Amino acid sequence: MLCTRCRIRTAVTDDGLCALCSGTRPLLPGRPVVPVIGPGGWGVGTWPRSPVGLSRAVVALLGTVIATDLAALASGLHLRGLWTGYADDGDPAVLGSRGQGAEVLYVVVGGAQLAAFLATAVVFVIWFHRTRRNAEVFDLSAHTMGPGWAVGGWFVPVANFWFPYRVAAGSWRASSPVDPEGVRLPVSRAPLNLWWAAWAVSLILDRVAARMWDRAEEPGEIVDSLALVMAADALDIVAAVLAVLFVRALTRMQVARAGLHAQRPAAAV
Repeated sequence: MLCTRCRIRTAVTDDGLCALCSGTRPLLPGRPVVPVIGPGGWGVGTWPRSPVGLSRAVVALLGTVIATDLAALASGLHLRGLWTGYADDGDPAVLGSRGQGAEVLYVVVGGAQLAAFLATAVVFVIWFHRTRRNAEVFDLSAHTMGPGWAVGGWFVPVANFWFPYRVAAGSWRASSPVDPEGVRLPVSRAPLNLWWAAWAVSLILDRVAARMWDRAEEPGEIVDSLALVMAADALDIVAAVLAVLFVRALTRMQVARAGLHAQRPAAAV
């Protein structure tokens, strides 16, 4: 059985504490101070803070991202149909009120997409940083990048395709379950790897599609650019779904490592 306080070492006392937490063995020089449990199980300082509430907010916001992407697909399909009719058959509908209405709707939905993305990004980064800080409590040696990169890594050009993944990989590794002896058990990184791959590809495709859309002038070019934008929206939906799975999986592992599932069952993800 693991120590009920640090959740890292094996319990050796009747009250479920390890030798270090029970005070029967002094701290070694250079070792971090033993975490102290805060009120309600989750505390401050070196004790992990619950990521459950933030994870639920992230999942809900990712749902809005998916909804706006679906709306963009529908409005884009309608607009592309009008432009295809004009490019192939010379149907002037896209030049009239129908076309203007379709373009206005497409722009409005695009604004909703941007708003949903920005709101989700803010809350996601807050959750991401919290899980990174929590992971330090579980296993300080599992990380290759500091917790500040959980925020800053997203804003470094080019490196933002790699730094956040390294942070997430460290959090995933540190939050993995352990056996009664404190040895880390292997856990598949599939949720992390699939989400990151889909996110990176969708980000690249979105930038290419946006540039192609801005440069399109001829009807055929507009039709092709709309198709690429719609493909980017579809891939963004896939990335959002995989992000939900990743957020829930990492949150669930951290709750289990902190012992919250045994103390407060209602907080389980």
